[in-house]
Amino acid sequence: MRFLEHSEQVSLMQWWALAHKQFGIPEACLFAIPNGGERNVIVASKLKAEGVRAGVPDLFLACGSSCFNGLFIEMKKTRGGRVSEAQRAYLDMLTGRGYLAVVCNGWIEAKQIIEQYLRGQNHAQ
Repeated sequence: MRFLEHSEQVSLMQWWALAHKQFGIPEACLFAIPNGGERNVIVASKLKAEGVRAGVPDLFLACGSSCFNGLFIEMKKTRGGRVSEAQRAYLDMLTGRGYLAVVCNGWIEAKQIIEQYLRGQNHAQ
């Protein structure tokens, strides 16, 4: 994850550390999936053997709603973030499996999506 995306995701998780209480959901229900990043060949090979998959979104909210099984979020920087072909394919596959899977440009957008999701204002992006 590039630095700007990292900063956006850190800001979102800082907000969530307080906000989860208003929804009555344990903080641990929103967690990162550390799939990306620079790794040497040996570590990359080990992670691939463990099941790391290209394109998996950055975050998962393990909380179902009336319409979805859970919420996956692919974080991008506020402007200029690009979704890879592998990411788009994964998001489409997850959507087809009953999850809300979205791309969020910045932590404010991700916060809004989470709030809407948890208030039952579900939508597809």
